[in-house]
Amino acid sequence: MTVAASDTLAIVNPPTLHDPSPDGYSVAVVAPAHARIAYVSGLGGQGERGDLSPDFEAQVEQTYANLRAALDGLGARPDRVAKLTVLVVDHAEAKLGVLTRAVVAMFGDALPAQTLIPVPKLAVDAMLFEVEAVVVLD
Repeated sequence: MTVAASDTLAIVNPPTLHDPSPDGYSVAVVAPAHARIAYVSGLGGQGERGDLSPDFEAQVEQTYANLRAALDGLGARPDRVAKLTVLVVDHAEAKLGVLTRAVVAMFGDALPAQTLIPVPKLAVDAMLFEVEAVVVLD
C-alpha cells in the first residue's frame, strides 16, 4: 500500500487487516516529510487543582480534556495526533467502551494509532488512566 505525500496525516488501515476504527484507533498513521514532532508526556485525569475523581470514566474524560489543553498549548488540533499510548490500571474488556467513546469524541474519523498497556498502578496511587501522545505540528 502506497501513501501519498501531503501536509496532513495519512491514516492507513490495510484491507487485509481487521478494521480497528470501530474500536477507536488506526493501524498506522504516516506523518508528512519534514514534519516537526512533539511528544506529550503522560497525562492523567487530574483537574486544575490536582484533584482526581475515583471514577474511571470521569478520569478518562478529564484526561482527554487535559490532552486537548496540551494540544491547544502546542497550537495543534486533535487531527494532528499520530500516536497515543494509553495506560489503564486493572484493565478489563468492560473498560473498552468508555475508552472508545472518549477517543471517538475527541478525534472523530482522524483516529490515531494507539497502544493500550494494562498496568497494576500509575505514578499517583489514585490515577486509573494515563495517556501520552505523539503530535505532528507541521
